[in-house]
Amino acid sequence: MDSTAALKKTKKQLHESGFKLTPQREATVLVLLENEKDHLSAEEIYFLVKQKSPEIGLATVYRTLEILTDLKVVDKVSFNDGLARYDLRKEGAKHFHHHLLCLECGNIEEVEEDLLGEVEEVVEQRYHFMVKDHRLTFHGICQECQQQKKKLPTEEAASEG
Repeated sequence: MDSTAALKKTKKQLHESGFKLTPQREATVLVLLENEKDHLSAEEIYFLVKQKSPEIGLATVYRTLEILTDLKVVDKVSFNDGLARYDLRKEGAKHFHHHLLCLECGNIEEVEEDLLGEVEEVVEQRYHFMVKDHRLTFHGICQECQQQKKKLPTEEAASEG
């Protein structure tokens, strides 16, 4: 979805919930759209918003992110660094997408497929628990870090010889 369509959709969601798409909220949404893959913290979003609109304060960005989270426009996620990060919810997504978190370099990849449909059914049937959403983060080592680890022993041996 392009930025214009995403902004229109967000404006509609805000309006239906009694909010307006103010210039400050629009600037925040645009930063999220422009940095979709980056899983930015509130402070990082604020820094980027401030470059476009210097008059916007950190509290305004925080309030906007909380509203967008409540409306399910964005999802608030936490990884190993203790920071809350914000991730745009994909158009038409029934559930929040999954993540692969590299424990070596900290890179975060997104997994778009919903891998837990059967698990949800088991949870609902066995535990009589109505699942509304789920979040799954795989913690491991990315392909790039694995390849670098393989190279290291041969490089050390070459430098010793």
